Amino acid sequence: MLWAIDIGNTQTVVGIHDGEAWRAHYRFESDSLRTEDEWIALLKPLLDLHQLEVRATQVVLASVVPSATTTWKRLADRYLQAEAWELRTGQQVGLEVVYHPADGVGADRIANALGGLALADPPLILVDFGTATTLDAVDLRGAYVGGAIMTGIEVSMQALFQRTAKLPMIELSVAGPVIGKTTTEALQSGLVRGYVGAIEALIQAFRTELGDDARVIATGGLGKKFRDLCPSIESYDEWLTLEGLRVAASRWSPGAR
Repeated sequence: MLWAIDIGNTQTVVGIHDGEAWRAHYRFESDSLRTEDEWIALLKPLLDLHQLEVRATQVVLASVVPSATTTWKRLADRYLQAEAWELRTGQQVGLEVVYHPADGVGADRIANALGGLALADPPLILVDFGTATTLDAVDLRGAYVGGAIMTGIEVSMQALFQRTAKLPMIELSVAGPVIGKTTTEALQSGLVRGYVGAIEALIQAFRTELGDDARVIATGGLGKKFRDLCPSIESYDEWLTLEGLRVAASRWSPGAR
């Protein structure tokens, strides 16, 4: 069994693959203070529910939280009886990276590029809606050539609501008029339509450089919502990062550290 673990700032996602298909996916709130014993206590009932054993033949992880990385490596060693391998660079898995420095790209973005290439022919634009929203570009040759990073919409909303006394929390929707007749409609127009406009503008700018035929694939917790809001997004894959980690694991050899 392959365990693929994506450790993000807000959520940690675990996927288990049996060599032919994903057997289970689990999504947790990230907590860098949680120990490996606490993590396994959360995982064990879910594994039992899916009739899965607490074991792995291979463990691969991508992380943007260094303190949590150490904990998951200890979990793999102690409970899964497998050494966890950490995806850090494209060089480890034969992915050309045109970036400065080449090892400055987040592992989740490398995984998204690998996952996208497993789904569609390049050129590709990969949009990941998480704590930050990232857009990543894969050119016609299949090389990762950079991207854009912007504040996630939930972070933007929280910042606005924390600094204003009277503005209400809103649903992520563009169902109302552009010229809002209520505070809620005005917020939905400004925040949600404004965010959609920013994503659409970036996608079109990416296509100017990559080519008009670049496919656009979304992922991340809010990706499903924005697939319906952004006309340029062609498909949504909730587990794109995990699929990329699976591809990375298939390319990894013990000497590729």
